[in-house]
Amino acid sequence: MTAAFLALLFCIASPAQAATNHIRASLLAEKPAKPGETVMLALLMQPDKGWHGYWQNPGDAGLPPELEWTLPAGAKVGPMQFPVPQTLLVAGLMNHVYEHEFAVLIPFTLPADATPGTTLPLSAKASWLACTDAVCVPEDAVLAGTVTVGDGPADARFAGWRAALPAPLDRTGTFTATKEGWRLAIPFPAGAKVDKPHFFVSAEGIVDYAAPQVFRRRDDLLIVDLPRSKSASAEQATTLAGVLALGGDAGGISLVAKAGPVPDEGTPIEGSAAPAGTFTFAALWLAILGALAGGLVLNVMPCVFPILSLKALALARGNAEKAHHEALAYTAGVVLACLGLGAAMLGLRAAGEQVGWAFQLQDPSVVAVLLLLAVAITANFAGLFELPGLSLERGAGSMGAFGTGLLAAFVATPCTGPFMAAAMGAALVLPAWAALAVFAALGVGLALPFLLLGFIPPLRRLLPRPGAWMNTFRRVMAVPMALTVLALGWLAWRLGGASYALFALALAIALVAVLAIAGRMQKQGKPVARWAAPAGVALAALALVVTPRLAAERARGEESLIGAKPFSAAALAQARATGKPVFLYFTADWCLSCKVNEGVAIETDATHDAFAKAGVQVLMGDWTRRDPAITAFLETQGAAGVPLYLWYPAGAAAPQKLPQVLGPETLAGLASTKS
Repeated sequence: MTAAFLALLFCIASPAQAATNHIRASLLAEKPAKPGETVMLALLMQPDKGWHGYWQNPGDAGLPPELEWTLPAGAKVGPMQFPVPQTLLVAGLMNHVYEHEFAVLIPFTLPADATPGTTLPLSAKASWLACTDAVCVPEDAVLAGTVTVGDGPADARFAGWRAALPAPLDRTGTFTATKEGWRLAIPFPAGAKVDKPHFFVSAEGIVDYAAPQVFRRRDDLLIVDLPRSKSASAEQATTLAGVLALGGDAGGISLVAKAGPVPDEGTPIEGSAAPAGTFTFAALWLAILGALAGGLVLNVMPCVFPILSLKALALARGNAEKAHHEALAYTAGVVLACLGLGAAMLGLRAAGEQVGWAFQLQDPSVVAVLLLLAVAITANFAGLFELPGLSLERGAGSMGAFGTGLLAAFVATPCTGPFMAAAMGAALVLPAWAALAVFAALGVGLALPFLLLGFIPPLRRLLPRPGAWMNTFRRVMAVPMALTVLALGWLAWRLGGASYALFALALAIALVAVLAIAGRMQKQGKPVARWAAPAGVALAALALVVTPRLAAERARGEESLIGAKPFSAAALAQARATGKPVFLYFTADWCLSCKVNEGVAIETDATHDAFAKAGVQVLMGDWTRRDPAITAFLETQGAAGVPLYLWYPAGAAAPQKLPQVLGPETLAGLASTKS
């Protein structure tokens, strides 16, 4: 994507351009020059306080200065030479900017037949983009200057402007493609100082500008890992040219690197990003504790609580040894399911897919299979049939407990609830083995109540004594599971439209018929596994293969009470450009906590009135179906899933991250402060 297009997405022009530009531009000559001689011109750019201009490659958004020249006959200009830029991260977009006065130098060659003692007029139509952190304005001016033909003193300011240019490296660097991007080796003396370096790539679309760059030193080499842009291929770059900013007041160097060997090892530079896979054990333990607590909270979800309740009551039937075995088997099933989902997510991300936690529920085929699974569980709870080896009432031994653990984890993990957000976000940047440890901790947290019941007899003695009432309780627990079926049916309609939902419903009805026949035959003592199991597998296969083809493009039709508009980078920039507070939230139809928050705190009359009074701009990111742009934005905020709530106070550069559980007055209170 070109810089110009990104600029159109990110920047919002003022409806009525100010009479004066926010960046004042002028054209100056360094000194008089003789006919045929080359002299340096300067495009001097002077931004107002809080405004900035752009480098030749503006980064994720912006536009560099452009000049259309009108020159005397026989005169010519060379390429523009930019000073070392700075980085500016706004709303997850990395920009290459100048937040201070800067001069772009341009070589100018006089005509060979210029008459000494005369003055050559210069003219250029200049255009550029002037931006703050919240708004951008395209600006232009017709610049006029002169060059005297002859001798004379030089403008002393040019010495400082020339010193601000990156020094050219007298040797060629090397680079090689890696799995994540490129590794670049820059000849750099071992004793030379470097502080918080950054490499600005000249070509657009090569690297991921906002991703951390990893710097290391090895002898007389500076080694940097540059993450690849999602639109770039490993074979795209034949050379890498750019500017290495050395940090502080040290300036920078310009260089060109060609394909060649690059050492893998080196000493990390303090202040630069940590290499991929580098972490601290303190951060890992925090992520593990967060996942453990988050998994524990998942037990109260309506699709998990009935399963947990019946399994817990089943423990009261057996002896201590049986309780131990079932608790361990249930835990193993839960942990294995969480590890499987986590490994699948990490594998997809390593393959270049933009996915986050609960990615499986963004797939119409998975939702259809889940609907069939929920129907089967509901039918089992209601007594329509018995599933040998996986009785949710009696446990059916360790294998039954293991299968129940797999089931509970799979249906319990769609949402990032309290405590989980930071843990799942950390898992995305940890090494694979450490990330899997976080996912395992999530499983342990989810299995913890059953595990404690299995190993602590006093807790089991608190459970009601077994009896005939358990059959009634089992049927009562079919109610929340039936509500889960209805919720999945609603999600199917929301996810893929009417045709998709009707086909999934038809499969569910067919499954109920199969289970009803199987249950009747079980009561008669007849074997059913030989035909019922293949029938169930066939229905699941139809769900996996056919339903995705029926899923229509998602369209969110209902109107928002608080006037929420769809999220995009451009919409966020436009909303912030109004100077009003902005509330940005990310949700999904399969996220229970999202829907609770929307009903309790977001789509309410109190929030509507407070937002209307304060002029709050509202944006909503719908992550029900997979959306790479939303996934990428969530990552910039350290989130692996939804819900995510961000509050941008008026005029603030950075958002305030709100808790994942919102109270009825949370948003109204923020709006009333107008902060």
